[in-house]
Amino acid sequence: MTVSDADVLVRRQGRIGRITLQRPKAINALTLGMLQSVAGALDAWDGDADIRAVLIDGAGERGFCAGADLRALADSIRTGDPGAADRFMAFEYRLNARIAHYPKPYVALMDGVVMGGGVGLSAHGSVRIVTERTRLAMPEVGIGLLADVGGTYLLSRTPGELGTHLALTGESIEAADAMLCGLADRHVAADRLPALIDALTACDDAAAIEACVADHASPPAPGRLAASADWILACHGADDVPAILAALRNHPDAGAQAAARRIAGNCPTSLAVTLRALRDGRRLGRLEPCLEQEYRLVTGLMRRPDFLEGIRAAIIDKDRTPSWQPAGPYSFPAVVPGLFD
Repeated sequence: MTVSDADVLVRRQGRIGRITLQRPKAINALTLGMLQSVAGALDAWDGDADIRAVLIDGAGERGFCAGADLRALADSIRTGDPGAADRFMAFEYRLNARIAHYPKPYVALMDGVVMGGGVGLSAHGSVRIVTERTRLAMPEVGIGLLADVGGTYLLSRTPGELGTHLALTGESIEAADAMLCGLADRHVAADRLPALIDALTACDDAAAIEACVADHASPPAPGRLAASADWILACHGADDVPAILAALRNHPDAGAQAAARRIAGNCPTSLAVTLRALRDGRRLGRLEPCLEQEYRLVTGLMRRPDFLEGIRAAIIDKDRTPSWQPAGPYSFPAVVPGLFD
């Protein structure tokens, strides 16, 4: 069976069901229709005994998925139809939870750029493969949102304060660091992916799939986070952003100084909300309540002026000089009352 629309290709290949995101010029940025195609394939294959696993990848050389089509979401807000953005988020989050509990192996090839919604389509899977080209990030604090698609669950479970660091800086990481943070399982060289896919088509069960991936895997190049874990832990333990910024600025490590500069340039409201949501993520302990909270937070943040300003600065004008309202760091909940109610 092959089902194709403009942006997603769904087909059977041997014993696996394959899903390929097909918007390479946009690094496979997600639309509601794309999410519906993925969900439809998962539903169809759930009870199909001939399909032993699902594999998802992205077309093109640039990456797996850069996340949601943010320009489209911003347009819905700008034109007075925030309900369209709400519906996208609600469907996306339900799909993230579906992936996390899918009864068959769900293999995600996280090659190239993996950001935002791309993390939601991959990091909740059961077999998560990165390559030497992987660049994974949750950069939402730079556009007036927060690390969502289950990010407050995933990043709250990383060793030490690595997740807090990634969520507040929005910086990208490579294969070894993705594995260290529990966002990926195996590294496979990009030129080995075609052979891996061919081998997976003959696998009968989860054990065979794991053995097949292990056979094609190799150690990744060393990452950066392990060497920085001590100062990240020392500086990111506070429960408000000003205290974290002060700790980073006072730390002698150059990496801490760079992190402070990155955080200071991000949206102050998003930083405060993200930090609170991460701390709540540790307490909530399960994906679904984190997604429920993220939905309330994201739909609220999209209605604030910082979201449209963040999209303007990052995507439309690309001047990288957003004018945040308010402009300085603060402790939650100084100017965001009601979001967590």
